[in-house]
Amino acid sequence: MIRIKDLNDLERFGETIAQHLSIGDIILLNGDLGAGKTTLSQKIGKALGVKRNINSPTFNIIKSYRGTNLKLHHMDCYRLEDSDEDLGFDEYFEDEAVTLIEWSQFIADYLPSQYLVINITTTDETEREITIEAQGAHYKQLKEAIEHELSID
Repeated sequence: MIRIKDLNDLERFGETIAQHLSIGDIILLNGDLGAGKTTLSQKIGKALGVKRNINSPTFNIIKSYRGTNLKLHHMDCYRLEDSDEDLGFDEYFEDEAVTLIEWSQFIADYLPSQYLVINITTTDETEREITIEAQGAHYKQLKEAIEHELSID
């Protein structure tokens, strides 16, 4: 488990993740409303060199950004809770980009079989606890690299 005490810790965590991301990586960001999924997306985007402001794409569902070396797709699937609409997710997942997905449980049927999951739990107003899960060999290596860099057992 990773303890996040403030925005500086979250920024360091986002930078650590970004250092290890490569084309085609898919990251699922799980947590309740207000847990920090969009804020973490902003920190990862900033570390990837995205200059534009990354905000919640709730009304657009998907926004794409150009980073220094990687393209970033940011999805917020909250509005798809009771929908079975496929918005062409495969095209995004197969694109030469990193994809961050908030509220991924609402598009579970469209997700690829391999991805990294970041679970964010609110412990108080500023503190969070983060756990990482990996689906697939590549993402197990990614998880281990992130945890090693943060000295997490």
